[in-house]
Amino acid sequence: MSIIVKASTVAAAATLLATSAVAQNTRSSDQIEHHIATIDGTRFHYVTAGTGAPVLLLPGWPESWIAWRKVLPMLVSAGRSVVVLDPRGFGESDKPAGGYDLDTAASDLHRFLEAANLASAGGIDIVAHDVGTWIAHAHAVNYPADVKRLVVTESNIPGVTAFAGGIPSEAANLKSWQFAFNRLNDLPEMLIQGRERAYLTWIFATKSKRSYAIDAAAIEEYAGQYSAPGAMRAGFAWYRENFDAAGLEQAKARAAKRLTMPVLALGGSDGVGDALRATVAMLGDRVQGGPIAPRQRGGQAVPIDGCGHFLPEECPDELTEAILNSGNRTRNRPTVERSDATFRER
Repeated sequence: MSIIVKASTVAAAATLLATSAVAQNTRSSDQIEHHIATIDGTRFHYVTAGTGAPVLLLPGWPESWIAWRKVLPMLVSAGRSVVVLDPRGFGESDKPAGGYDLDTAASDLHRFLEAANLASAGGIDIVAHDVGTWIAHAHAVNYPADVKRLVVTESNIPGVTAFAGGIPSEAANLKSWQFAFNRLNDLPEMLIQGRERAYLTWIFATKSKRSYAIDAAAIEEYAGQYSAPGAMRAGFAWYRENFDAAGLEQAKARAAKRLTMPVLALGGSDGVGDALRATVAMLGDRVQGGPIAPRQRGGQAVPIDGCGHFLPEECPDELTEAILNSGNRTRNRPTVERSDATFRER
């Protein structure tokens, strides 16, 4: 059973606080509305804005719907109806004890599209980041008819991406430490409880290139969300359930299925770079993408303008441009920096 509640006037206090925190990045004309979809007793929070062809955005860890606060108004201005979903355990959605394996997450997303009247014969455009990419890939291979075009960013694909053996370099360790730490039982919660703000501040500072883009107001909102009962445990559960034996067995089965829709796989120039495109290219028939490069000024790249891990927050202009203007490439080239699939409303 699925129930939709328009929650713009009865939103929880935390949701209202998050809305005020992102007001500087949106315009009143965007008319962001909050909703709750209840699916089999689990409440999923999502926001909507704009009119036109729908596009669904999925955040990564340790973020929530507000990770897309800078991209959302640009997509609305481009004539899109934007939906941002907090998956289970994220933001204002419920944080049940289980269900963080990717097959369940794919089912959650499929049923959410049906409940929110976003399922259509041609599918919907989906844009995802980090753990959201894990969910979006699993959903796309398990429910391919749901997806018109897929954009995945700054992530690996569980069970497909190869991790280097041995002791990583200092730089590699800063990018991948969470895959070992978050999987440990109980210890992360013991160390982080009551220190969520400091923990998140360190993550955003060390994994970003433009650390100034994730300001104190955003960190305050994330700290509030991840200080809620069960929130950190839910975040760690995404790693525990998808890198244990059962999760990797699921991943093996999914990897045998092809991505048949157009896929744009993007990394930050100072994040995963071209690695995600190279991985997804093994899984799909129409995969393009690559690193989002630094902007040029006077014909020269400015080093601080590189893009780190948190693409929607660090490089919203570059990311939105890559999505909306990706139709400028030759259609039958399989490997380019930008996709041939345009996401601008037609």
